[in-house]
Amino acid sequence: MSVHNFNSGPSILPKTVMEEASRAIIDFNGTGLSVLEIGHRTPLFQDVLQEAIGSVKKLMELDDAYEVLFLHGGATTQFMQVPMNLLDNNETAAYCDNGIWGKKAAKEASLFGNVNVVADTSDRSHTYIKKDFAVPADAKYLHITTNNTVEGTQWHQYPEVAVPLIGDMSSDIFSRPADFKKFSLIYAGAQKNMGAAGVNMVVVKKDILGTIKRSIPTIMDYRKHIEAGSLMNTPPVFAVYVSMLTLRWIIAEGGLKEMEQRSNAKSALLYNTIDSLPVFTSRIAKEDRSQTNAVFFLSDPQLEAPFLDLCKKEGMVGVKGYRTIGGVRVSMYNALPISSVQAFCDLMKEFATKNG
Repeated sequence: MSVHNFNSGPSILPKTVMEEASRAIIDFNGTGLSVLEIGHRTPLFQDVLQEAIGSVKKLMELDDAYEVLFLHGGATTQFMQVPMNLLDNNETAAYCDNGIWGKKAAKEASLFGNVNVVADTSDRSHTYIKKDFAVPADAKYLHITTNNTVEGTQWHQYPEVAVPLIGDMSSDIFSRPADFKKFSLIYAGAQKNMGAAGVNMVVVKKDILGTIKRSIPTIMDYRKHIEAGSLMNTPPVFAVYVSMLTLRWIIAEGGLKEMEQRSNAKSALLYNTIDSLPVFTSRIAKEDRSQTNAVFFLSDPQLEAPFLDLCKKEGMVGVKGYRTIGGVRVSMYNALPISSVQAFCDLMKEFATKNG
């Protein structure tokens, strides 16, 4: 039986990346050493880190105004680290609450300053992206979650604002071309589109740093990490290596334009299937549907368990919806082949025929 990996994270990786990473565990680049045991300050790892940083800048088309960091802690750590570095006690930051991760980010920011939630979509269970909102001129920054993994919504056009824009791009990073220079800071956990769990990427425009009066613990200060070249302490060497391989794969496959074309094809196939079968229903506003994480439901809730059981039997892994949402969630990251989406759609049609 074929296994189709729709896990939301940690998620599917390109086969070639896993093959090369597995070889490196035994012998890294013919050195006789495992990648798990090379020194992080040696030229061996320096080459890995510099290629990863260079690949990020190439894919995002960034200039020297930006620094790229690979840090410990997932994106959740950035919920705290962003306001710790950018927001003083008497200042206000603007946040968009489009779901669980935006809400958690705003909660952490409130520990360091004032939070103004300028867009809250809980009135419709986070099934849409609110675009008509105002950001106060005195806000230090606006924070958005570009793709809402749990709820299944996505920003298809980033907001135009006069304050620094901060983006949690954990679940749709490197899935499409964008004007990344609209952002003053971008962060993303690696375990969805950019590698294995264990490392967090931060892209920061240097001119937004150093404006607060608060003392920042050294290990949490972006400026200290920049000075140390992401080597303030021992980085998660293997996770950075897998990210480097994944970024190399994205570039070799044709870059972000190719990733976007594949994403469009996969998401169109799945959403067209959902819309064509009355046994399934999507509650997400069509213009805000995520191309990365499709969230939908059975029209008859009694059919949800049988459908999920069928998915499990047929090797469709990771399609149960998030525990607070329920339903079905199909995650379509860069490494997922369209053949897996086709297999899932075929299963949906089979189920609909028997239960429609």
